[in-house]
Amino acid sequence: QVQLVESGGGLAQPGGSLRLSCTASGSLDGIYVMGWWRQYLGRAREKIAHVTTDGSTNLDDSVKGRFSISSDNVKNSVFLQMDNLRIEDTAVYYCYANGNRPTRTYWGQGTQVTVSS
Repeated sequence: QVQLVESGGGLAQPGGSLRLSCTASGSLDGIYVMGWWRQYLGRAREKIAHVTTDGSTNLDDSVKGRFSISSDNVKNSVFLQMDNLRIEDTAVYYCYANGNRPTRTYWGQGTQVTVSS
């Protein structure tokens, strides 16, 4: 089993910044990618960023140039730096990890990000 604990959500003004953190614990040998999804109220989750164990990153077009993802393999953590926040970034952000031993996806509990003036 893998447990993911997120932190760093909250309230920010448009143009402001927040940094989300996610730390994984448990049986991590099979984990090969971690990242973030977000979910708007009443809508399905959408993937916005991921980083693989070899350091490759990917960002959705909706956040490119404003968000960045990084990881600390020693601390089993992944971070989402969110700059130049927009009102439409308001959502619940979920950390996830994909593993192949066994093959499954793990989810954090979600953290609310609210962008409002």
